Amino acid sequence: MFLLFHVPALTRTILTALIALLTLLGIMIRPFKWDEALIALIGGALMLLLGLLSPLQALNTLLNDWNTFLFFLGMMSLSALAEVAGLFDWLAVQAARLAHNNPSRLLLNIFLLGSIISMVLSNDATALILTPIVYSLVTRLRLSVLPYLFACTFIADTASFLLPVSNPINIIVLSKFPLDLWTFLRLLLLPSLLVISINIAIFFLLYRRQLQGQFDMKRLLSAESSIKHPAYFRYTCGILLLVVVAYVLASATRFPLSIVALGGASLLLVGALWWKRTTIQHLGKEISWSIFGFIAGMFVVVQAVEDTGLTATFGQLLLHLSGGTSFGAVMIGTLGSAFGTNLINNVPMAVVMSSALGGVQQASPSVHLGFVAATIFGCDLGPNLTTVGSLATVLWLLILRRRNLDVSGLDYFKIGVLVTPLMLLVGAFVIWLLLPY
Repeated sequence: MFLLFHVPALTRTILTALIALLTLLGIMIRPFKWDEALIALIGGALMLLLGLLSPLQALNTLLNDWNTFLFFLGMMSLSALAEVAGLFDWLAVQAARLAHNNPSRLLLNIFLLGSIISMVLSNDATALILTPIVYSLVTRLRLSVLPYLFACTFIADTASFLLPVSNPINIIVLSKFPLDLWTFLRLLLLPSLLVISINIAIFFLLYRRQLQGQFDMKRLLSAESSIKHPAYFRYTCGILLLVVVAYVLASATRFPLSIVALGGASLLLVGALWWKRTTIQHLGKEISWSIFGFIAGMFVVVQAVEDTGLTATFGQLLLHLSGGTSFGAVMIGTLGSAFGTNLINNVPMAVVMSSALGGVQQASPSVHLGFVAATIFGCDLGPNLTTVGSLATVLWLLILRRRNLDVSGLDYFKIGVLVTPLMLLVGAFVIWLLLPY
């Protein structure tokens, strides 16, 4: 840590920026097939080893963001334990039954089911859990699989700003710029409903030929057969309903959402252990622990950059490009965030934008609020353009490859470019209309 006091500020700034850029570039191209978490941790370690950030500063940064880490842990645990109960299999069979043998209605139901799961359990849960269930469902029904599988990944991000808990990105941004529940819903609920509608309409148009005809429900097992333990299933449904209510109350009172998620997961775990549906060791295997290293590394890297004043400068650049107007703030914030997510993934982009927005706090309240809402919107929805934009999409691709389905980045982009830009523009315009003046 010899550079902290003995090197000119300009040199430290250049070195910090270089390490940050190399870290982001590494995340984007993944040399030697390294995991994104390893690359982020290497970037953070270099900042510490070269004295560009002190260990105490790094520790304080990570401790201050405890809500983000615990939220990820709670949400992944909730999703895994709900899957043990057979809840998602049961919901998928119900979606098919309510479609009344109509492939178009089934696609609509998959969109609605994905919206509910994303809203309550986050977009990652939708991609991770709903995708394999839908794949099994449509193959047994002998339907064209791609329309339904694309619906799973697109709705995961499209519905991920219905509530603050619908995407971990929301927690990252709101940890720095808290919004009360009413403000969040007033600015983002209507845009969310609109872009969901646009997403559904375009998919119906794109896949209209594959959605013709009927399917035979007799090829499916009954919904009840997906429930392995009725008592634990009922218990899980009850706890999840309590969690939803607690989410709303916590959002309204600005109580940490991670505590709600962890509390709900703990109650589900107690039930699962009581009825011997899982073990702590098995639950541990279902949690993607590397995501914590990825987030920790990015927090440290961005904190080092923030200390140089570069993110404040970036914030001033955003303010300049916006022309100091609320319309410019929403448009620049949305398009910049969306573009960035498709370069470096939405987690680091959300961290970078959250840091940069500290440099626009002197702007008018409507401009600053426009930037915050646009950052959430762009980082949540923007990843639908490419396969590298969000963790949810990466998980979706891995699930498909395990089933010998290979969707290339170009194939995905061909769908994303038809859907995402329109959703971004419409949603951003509506956010601007809803901003206070």
